[in-house]
Amino acid sequence: MTEIAALVTGGSRGIGLGVTRRLLEDGYRVAVNGVRSAAEVESTLVELEELGEVLYVPGDVGDAAARNRIVEATLAAFSRIDVLVNNAGIMSPGRNDMLVANEADFDTVVAVNLKGPFLLTQSVAVHMIEVRRTDPSFRGCIVNVSSISAVLASTDRAEYCISKAGVSMATKLWASRLAEHGIDVYEVRPGIVGTDMTAEVTERYDYLIEHGLTLDKRWGTPDDIASVISVLARGDLPYATGQVLTIDGGLTVPRL
Repeated sequence: MTEIAALVTGGSRGIGLGVTRRLLEDGYRVAVNGVRSAAEVESTLVELEELGEVLYVPGDVGDAAARNRIVEATLAAFSRIDVLVNNAGIMSPGRNDMLVANEADFDTVVAVNLKGPFLLTQSVAVHMIEVRRTDPSFRGCIVNVSSISAVLASTDRAEYCISKAGVSMATKLWASRLAEHGIDVYEVRPGIVGTDMTAEVTERYDYLIEHGLTLDKRWGTPDDIASVISVLARGDLPYATGQVLTIDGGLTVPRL
């Protein structure tokens, strides 16, 4: 297991940090991507290094040059990428009503949440295919972290919803294209998870959860999502490429 490597985007905070911790505990070497400098995440990296081998690679996945650097640095350090977790994402700036949302914000959200993971997957998939050509036992795994906003409309977060719906389709497309190469592609669709991204709406969702929004009357945690991604990375859910795993405490269960 010590030779197996993973790349987690947005891996230094929130859901991504939970995933990074779990994969390190599982024995993976992990390249952690984030937009902050190494100095800004130093304390987090010290904590992670106690769990295993970590490489921090700063860069915005929405930027082509940064994506290239992320992949190149990971391969330079680990020589391979067995697991890619496309987790990096941003919320709609200001959570503005869609009648006043602006083009610049739309472009920014789509670049980070949709274009970035799509093209990063392309780059990593080409590498995985090359590895499998020389090692038929190689199994690649790509996990796209989307959101229940891929299917539930929020008019004050239109850019975010659209980007996550695109991630859902991208998962199906990549699963279809990469199956012949032994690369599984999944979508993990979190519900309401307690992170810095959701901190500003804590009071609102505390109230909604208490009054029945979810079947499980609690917030989701990064560890909840990390547990599922750990299962997928290990290959413990075979014959299921292209599937969506909705981890939302029962929020999207239809009820009367």
